[in-house]
Amino acid sequence: MNRPQEHAARPPRESTSADARETPTAWFEAGLRLLQAGQLAEAEQCGRSALALDQGHADSLHLMGMLCVAARQYDLAIEWFAMAIRQNPDVADYFSNLGMALLRRDRFDEAIKCYDRALVLNPGQAEIWFRMGESLRHRRRLDEAILSFDQALKLDGRHAGAAYASAMLHFDEGRYEQAIGSLDRLVALRPDLAGGHNLRGVCLLELERLEEALVSCGKALELAPDSADFASNVGLVLHRLGRDEEALTWSDKALALNPVLSFALNNRAQSLLALHRFDEALAVLDKAIAINPAFDLAHWNMGLTRLQLGDYETGWALRERGRACRGFFVDRKFTRPHWPGDQPIAGKTILLHSDEGLGDTIQYVRYVKLVAQLGARVILEVPGPVHALLSGIEGVSLCLPKGGGTLPEFDLHCPLSGLPLAFKTRIETIPSDVPYLPVPQDGLRQAWEARLGPHDRMRIGLVWSGSPAQGNDRNRSMRLATMCRILDADARFFSLQKDPRPEDKATLGSRPDIIDLTAHLTDFVETAAMVSCLDLVISVCTSVAHLAGALARPSWILLCYAPDFRWLLDRDDSPWYPTARLFRQSAACDYAEVLDRVRAELNARIAAWPGAAP
Repeated sequence: MNRPQEHAARPPRESTSADARETPTAWFEAGLRLLQAGQLAEAEQCGRSALALDQGHADSLHLMGMLCVAARQYDLAIEWFAMAIRQNPDVADYFSNLGMALLRRDRFDEAIKCYDRALVLNPGQAEIWFRMGESLRHRRRLDEAILSFDQALKLDGRHAGAAYASAMLHFDEGRYEQAIGSLDRLVALRPDLAGGHNLRGVCLLELERLEEALVSCGKALELAPDSADFASNVGLVLHRLGRDEEALTWSDKALALNPVLSFALNNRAQSLLALHRFDEALAVLDKAIAINPAFDLAHWNMGLTRLQLGDYETGWALRERGRACRGFFVDRKFTRPHWPGDQPIAGKTILLHSDEGLGDTIQYVRYVKLVAQLGARVILEVPGPVHALLSGIEGVSLCLPKGGGTLPEFDLHCPLSGLPLAFKTRIETIPSDVPYLPVPQDGLRQAWEARLGPHDRMRIGLVWSGSPAQGNDRNRSMRLATMCRILDADARFFSLQKDPRPEDKATLGSRPDIIDLTAHLTDFVETAAMVSCLDLVISVCTSVAHLAGALARPSWILLCYAPDFRWLLDRDDSPWYPTARLFRQSAACDYAEVLDRVRAELNARIAAWPGAAP
């Protein structure tokens, strides 16, 4: 396609009935039909014939731009479209197609301006809104892009491209409910689109709506039975449902279709770990890392597995390597360097910042004192709910709530979860002196003693579930109705459970033998004061279990069959918390059986309690 030349605008010549077929408009319309038929060379001849008659014929200039787009000559197309606009600046399609050509050349800001003008001229055209959304997406103006895609769908409910683009943006931003809304529209328009069903399944998986996720992922695989990705996702959903033997079948199918699919290998390893087939899982993770050395999630899972097996020397380093995996690590982009533990810090100011959950923060804050003993001034940044509790930790010069504003100057930083690696922690060197949290003030303890009432029987605190957002919560948490198996013991039971789930809240309201004072647990300082007045805390793996252990209070921690790495394997004690005792599920993955053992031990404990009746 030849480069266009500038043409002086002049009015089209008058035509008579004899030469009506030789008008620029006639040549343009013929060229447009040929373009639509895919006859590009013939269409170009028509366009040039039109311009030979009228060099300023705007539609023909626009036609030449469209021919350049068809030939992927986008720079030439931009010139033709600009010339058409100069002749007639009131046609939305001219601006829209110029925006399209600019978009293809990654000139996003200019494209946005063109689409903006096109929408002023024709706000009711869905395709222009869609293209505007694409340009905004490239500029990472995501909220505006979503609004553009949604407007396209409002104008044309059958615009599958807008539905898919909207879903992807919502998905990338973690707005899974909104993504499902767009995907529902997409699969209604295109029920044969396997990718739409698969993405819908992944969104449902993120929302822990696992049974629905299995249906959607299964539909995707039904439509595309040779997709290794889709087979792997079915296996992942089955793993999250605890159906790991079935999950292995689908992971194996995925790997038969694509032996080097690293995500399928990682998913297979997760099912093997859940079944306690550790050697096989490690071999699979080794293979995933060999295929894709940059696969952070495989490094992460390898690190957790090594730690669970007691190999702290290898495990901490692998866990640190894997911290960058999607959905876990947030890069704070500090300008000051990270402290890995191998350089002197005496006289320097170091920021220790929480990078995981509340329980993890309580577990790793024990290292703060050790950092201060190296001669550093310690600034501690922790989540708001534990800020007041941890402000009095030994060795802290300044404690700040996370997200509370501008940080003061510091020389180095280290996430709290990186401190075990910095101190080269082994099982035998875990800093296990407890308590390491500040002792609750006497006034708070006295207030809780009054609330708890007579101490004529053992006081036992109960926690039966954690945050639903935690990845293993389906396995670690239980219903309150299940925990009620131990309530026939001769003790006073108190709820430590904040924000019980609706079913558990109903059960709690029907059980007068569980005293619920959680309205007074306004922060972790209050919770610590209450725990310090109890004789025993019985909890699943939650932040309260860590709190009780860090306060050196007797605690029984109930663990699922595949628990967090920190609890190791095949032992009923914890090197992290000397006053804790662990009660583990067997391969049956049944908490009822665990609670039967707890009840027997509890009755023995009650009988030996110093305040027990003779």
